[in-house]
Amino acid sequence: MGASPATAPLDTTTLDTTTDNAAVAGLTQPGLNLPGLNPAGLNPHERPLTPGAPVGGRSAAPGTRAAATSARRREPGRDRFVDAVRAVATLGIVALHWLMPEAAWDGQTLWIGNALGHGHAWTLTWVLQTLPLLFFAAGASAGYQHARLARGEGWGRVLGSRLLRVARPVGAFLAAWVVAVAVLLAAGVPDGAVWRLARIAPQLLWFLGVWVALVALAPVLAAAWRRWQGRAVLVVVAAPLAVDLLRFGMGIEGLGWANVLLVWSAPFLLGIAYANPGADSDANPAANPAADPDAYRGAASCAVGFAGTSRARLAVLAVAAVGAMVALVALGPYPASMVGMPGDAISNLSPPTAPVLAQSLAQVALALLARAVLTRWALGRGRRLVDSLARRSMTVYLWHLTAMFAVLGAVMLGLGEQPPVPWSTDWWSTRPVWFGAFGLTLLGLVRVFGRFEARRTPAVRQSASRTTTRVGPRNGGRPGARDDERAPRQRPTPLRTSPPGRS
Repeated sequence: MGASPATAPLDTTTLDTTTDNAAVAGLTQPGLNLPGLNPAGLNPHERPLTPGAPVGGRSAAPGTRAAATSARRREPGRDRFVDAVRAVATLGIVALHWLMPEAAWDGQTLWIGNALGHGHAWTLTWVLQTLPLLFFAAGASAGYQHARLARGEGWGRVLGSRLLRVARPVGAFLAAWVVAVAVLLAAGVPDGAVWRLARIAPQLLWFLGVWVALVALAPVLAAAWRRWQGRAVLVVVAAPLAVDLLRFGMGIEGLGWANVLLVWSAPFLLGIAYANPGADSDANPAANPAADPDAYRGAASCAVGFAGTSRARLAVLAVAAVGAMVALVALGPYPASMVGMPGDAISNLSPPTAPVLAQSLAQVALALLARAVLTRWALGRGRRLVDSLARRSMTVYLWHLTAMFAVLGAVMLGLGEQPPVPWSTDWWSTRPVWFGAFGLTLLGLVRVFGRFEARRTPAVRQSASRTTTRVGPRNGGRPGARDDERAPRQRPTPLRTSPPGRS
């Protein structure tokens, strides 16, 4: 996505596959403490996973157990907001890539362009380039995981288990493409077309280096957030701006590649901040959204130095960030598109630039503004979709371009038909048909290769046994949730009645 699929890596990722809820909605009257919710030795950042479940050897009343069962069904031990953010961001990336292909085939040569390079199609990149939200979700996942480990001890084991979990679907993807290349060449498909696609498909793996680096740095970023709060965010935001100043102001072009890590550190740190507000949950309403759903966690607002957040401050941050994007594009050396386009002197994603940093702040702020809506959607009508993407996000990411290539190849090489001219009437009228074909093909690939993502490695199971306190049914009653990614238990607070969908 950093540039035309024919020329540069495609900039998209799903970084991490699951994240958990740090708090379960309350079920009792305000101010009423349930018996057994203050076991001796409970860590300050821990909370029992299921209200009313036996803790410390004490049983809850029958009515409380029934309410707890209902809560598990309605609101599992996961952060449904972060799940929803990841799902929406993944769908945005897939849609953006599926809008990109502009291809022609003359029988010997495969030509690939970028349909978003026509007219004002670049405006779609301001909305559908949702990498910042994926890094935010990854940061929240890392933040929750780190909160379960005393002072970050054992983080190397966590990193190793995550790498092993990713290695299986990636290995299957690469092996399948090796076989596919051999089969296509043996079937007589022209070499140029086969090798062109074979070079594009693995470019999706560019994110692994960034993801590994950020997850490895998570303990450092979490410690910086706990110690310096908003000042840590300001430093992370200022660093890529300084890099761009040196790159474009002094001509140090190579320095720009430092922003591959620095720019994505910003939404990643905001995700860590979201998962670790760094304040007493009794005093800070942002740490207890059931008590005040309009008081959001301290992530996005800390980018401008606020100690807490409100809807008004998040709105100010979003508007200011979008305004910065407009100003940077209008007055600076940056192209209008948030992804690389044919003919542009530079790409805003390869390496990432200041406009993408501003886009990151805007998207995180807007997501937090929509937190209640997204959570209700993830618990209601969107639940099946969100759960499916939570379990198979890596597989969807790895194979969505392959699904597109398969359909285009079948139509162009097999049937001898050419895709319609981008943005023409035929192009618009056939989008549902093309997207439907892409989607069905992707669904088939996910059914075949999703098993590699579902299998858990021994390292993951070992990590789960060391970091999880299981209360009630396995996985908190949520099918497909992994034991090693439970939410960190936190110090109990008076549980409050919360309408369904609040988180």
